[in-house]
Amino acid sequence: MWDGVFAEFRPGFASSEAEIARAEAELGFRLPDSYRSFCGACGAGRTNDHFRIATPLPYEAADLVTRANLIALSVSAAIRALAANPDLADQPVRFDIEGGDEAILERACFFGEGDDGAFLFWDVQGTGEYDIWVMGADLESIRFGGETLLEFVQATQGPRIHTVLGPTALPLPSRFEGIDAATLARAGLPD
Repeated sequence: MWDGVFAEFRPGFASSEAEIARAEAELGFRLPDSYRSFCGACGAGRTNDHFRIATPLPYEAADLVTRANLIALSVSAAIRALAANPDLADQPVRFDIEGGDEAILERACFFGEGDDGAFLFWDVQGTGEYDIWVMGADLESIRFGGETLLEFVQATQGPRIHTVLGPTALPLPSRFEGIDAATLARAGLPD
């Protein structure tokens, strides 16, 4: 399925079922089917020349659980720093959340990053597929990305990208560039 989503497709190091199971146990929820499919077919790599989607891997630097925790800590630290800034003391930190559900951040599990500094996360309420959201690099805007990873990837390749990344965004190239195990190993030692 995924090789048909990308005009140019070079798979990377794929997640094993054991790595997926480990990530699910550590995160505390079943990973969405569209994402599980992506992990096996595409593996580690760069999507549409813009997004790095973390997958469950034995390489800590690229592993889903490690990246999810690191991004969550980074976002929390940035929000605390903004709140503590005396120049902004009279302006509480607020998010412009599509749909207005502020509780979405309490249910967020981050799983990807854009080259522009945006973060991808699932709203992990319910079961099955989880809605995908994009937190802008400004740490202020949160936009709906899609109901599945497949829908999100296809949306960013076409005119719907404006609703996902903003009105000035142009459709991204239909490309997946995988990262092999040797390159991942150089980035960090296996767990």
